[in-house]
Amino acid sequence: MASIIGHCALGATLGKLLLPERCYWPYWLLAAACAFLPDADVIGFKFHVPYASLWGHRGLSHSLLAAAVVATAVTAVCRIRRTNTTPPLARLWLLLFLATASHGVLDAMTTGGEGVAFFSPFDTERYFFGLRPIAVSPIGVKKFVGEWAARVLRSELEWVLVPCALLLLAQYYTLRLRRPAQAR
Repeated sequence: MASIIGHCALGATLGKLLLPERCYWPYWLLAAACAFLPDADVIGFKFHVPYASLWGHRGLSHSLLAAAVVATAVTAVCRIRRTNTTPPLARLWLLLFLATASHGVLDAMTTGGEGVAFFSPFDTERYFFGLRPIAVSPIGVKKFVGEWAARVLRSELEWVLVPCALLLLAQYYTLRLRRPAQAR
């Protein structure tokens, strides 16, 4: 898997890109949380759930169906608790779906593991992308030390964090150019 840093950075970046207004910053954090959420499946290791199982790591929780379910459930809660700073619900659903689905995308770009069950439960095959430049992260905080952690962070810096920063800079300058001259 990619590390929590890469997943959360991509989720927050998607939040800022899709809901750029500053009043929506809590939803940027929510998108970051959704981007990391699929890794809750690692609890299965404690209960001896096989890695390649439907319920195993990178299984159903990493699927597009799970992303749609998460986006729908969280958007429904936001609809019920709607405030004047709740974003348009369709954009919010899209953000939460993309943020949650981004987890599997990053994992499919890593150098290890069993692949990602994008189409689970309908198709249990695990997939990787042809381009796999992100060093696989160890599972567990205690193992995230030393050269392995440094290798993961270097690859995520290059393949996740820098692209996220470039997208945010592009958005900043695009929005700045769109503002009327008096507002600058």
